[in-house]
Amino acid sequence: METKIIADLHIHSRFSRATSKDINLENLEKYARIKGLNLLGTGDFQHPSWFKELSKLEEREGIVYTKTGFPFLWQTEISLMYNQDGKGRRIHYIILAPNKEVVKQIINFLSKKGRIDYDGRPIFGFSSVELVEELMKISENIEIIPAHCMTPWFGIFGSKTGFNSLKECFQDKTDKIHAVESGMSADPEMLRRFSFLNKKAIVSFSDLHSFWPWRIGREAVIFNANKELSYKDILKQIRENSFKATIETKPAYGRYHYDGHRFCNFSCSPEETKRLNGICPVCKRPLTIGVENRVDELADQKSEQFNKKPYYELIPLHELIALAKASTLSSRKTWLIYNQLIEKFENEFNVLLDIDKNELMKFLDDEQLVKLIINNRNGNLKIKPGYDGVYGEVLLGEKQMRLF
Repeated sequence: METKIIADLHIHSRFSRATSKDINLENLEKYARIKGLNLLGTGDFQHPSWFKELSKLEEREGIVYTKTGFPFLWQTEISLMYNQDGKGRRIHYIILAPNKEVVKQIINFLSKKGRIDYDGRPIFGFSSVELVEELMKISENIEIIPAHCMTPWFGIFGSKTGFNSLKECFQDKTDKIHAVESGMSADPEMLRRFSFLNKKAIVSFSDLHSFWPWRIGREAVIFNANKELSYKDILKQIRENSFKATIETKPAYGRYHYDGHRFCNFSCSPEETKRLNGICPVCKRPLTIGVENRVDELADQKSEQFNKKPYYELIPLHELIALAKASTLSSRKTWLIYNQLIEKFENEFNVLLDIDKNELMKFLDDEQLVKLIINNRNGNLKIKPGYDGVYGEVLLGEKQMRLF
């Protein structure tokens, strides 16, 4: 078995809103292998139609396998909307489960709290504290992870509906939370500025809504591979913060990194927001405060004080090709070069992380694309920050390319 497992444990099925209707197990497996992933979350396990499909898979050690042997781990995401401390809260949570029988009990609990058939990521009106209490009654091996923890509207620490610490949210159940998900607009360097996360792991997954290579695995965790793959081992590495590393996108590339208003076509840095007293100069309404500003607000230590785990900040390969060729993500030109690279070097993560510059140059004979791949690997790409739901833009000299 490989010495590492690259896992994306936050995905969705075709039964979630705003997702590709072509998401099925076959496509997820196909593009996971192309990306270089060797473990996926199931996504949306409580949705009746998706659960029926997942139930056909063979389960071993809490992992379910397709007929061709690709592994999935039981996983879903739910949304909680409730009031606490006089403020409306809207928080998304990843839920990992140890086996099918526990999944059935979670489904039974959720079905008593609201409908589970209308959306793969259903909304419920109970609190985060109750979520932990009730799921821990089912099994202590259920893992609850606050999703994309810094996003303004649905992150646990978001500027619009979030909390100022884990304890403020979970109260006496805080010790049951072992990790938070960084999300696209934040990275470990930023989150290690919070002392309340010092004993918690920071994980990173894609929250994919389609299976294409520029979505699947754009954020992932690199786990150690120990003997036979098992839920118990993955859970242990999360809870002990003993996995190898994470793969992140550069935070500026995320849709909520800077402050701004998308419909006003206006964005700015935290410093500029302060000068503007938080008011949009176009519409004169309060700006949507992004992740960088919110991190500055909550930070109480320097990240350098913390012994940080390694992480890689990468832009997906399709986007580098599209940028180099002045093309689009899904164009024939982009796919042609991408497929040639995958055929030669096996998967995308090999190209992004491992293949030597000289070998890439020999194969591609494209100095600009090779330079982008190496700059991407070394974290040297320049990004115009995203804001208020607008993705960031990679800068190529004076030229800007919006790739999403």
